[in-house]
Amino acid sequence: MPTRTLSTPTRIVLTGFMGAGKSTVGSMLAGRLGWRFVDVDDAIVQKAGTPIAEIFAKYGEFVFRRMETSAIAHALGERDAVIALGGGAVEVLANRLLLEQTPRTTVVFLDADLPVLLARCQAQTEGVERPNLQAAEERFRYRAPLYKRVARVRIATADQNVEQTVSALLQQLGLHGVS
Repeated sequence: MPTRTLSTPTRIVLTGFMGAGKSTVGSMLAGRLGWRFVDVDDAIVQKAGTPIAEIFAKYGEFVFRRMETSAIAHALGERDAVIALGGGAVEVLANRLLLEQTPRTTVVFLDADLPVLLARCQAQTEGVERPNLQAAEERFRYRAPLYKRVARVRIATADQNVEQTVSALLQQLGLHGVS
């Protein structure tokens, strides 16, 4: 593992729209760094004991977003962690402030065009519930500037596989010497 400097992050947070690869890239990146991987959506499901869709259906988005903010705050307390946010986390001001104000945290925007992201979502076989196309387009237009605003690093992923994305990210962060 490389020697740390004051500018070396102790946590890397991945943000982007659904289909950006936050969980897949995050898991591989954490493995390459020898760090812990935290998927905020998974943390919420584990704590609530119920799927996210059910949280939304029973309690609404407001309750889910409060749970999400709590999970993000907890994850940001970790050192040597790669954290994957849910696609809508950036919509909440408290979440953006947590990301901006937590020292030695680098937020990375995994960026691709909406048609690429939607194709990736359709290719997933887990049966993940996704919004309809019109809702996805509206959310994408609203969130894209927020992803750009909160992220210090942007990685274009449309023409890269997961390994290429992880390598590009490590290089951009100056961590390319990590095995």
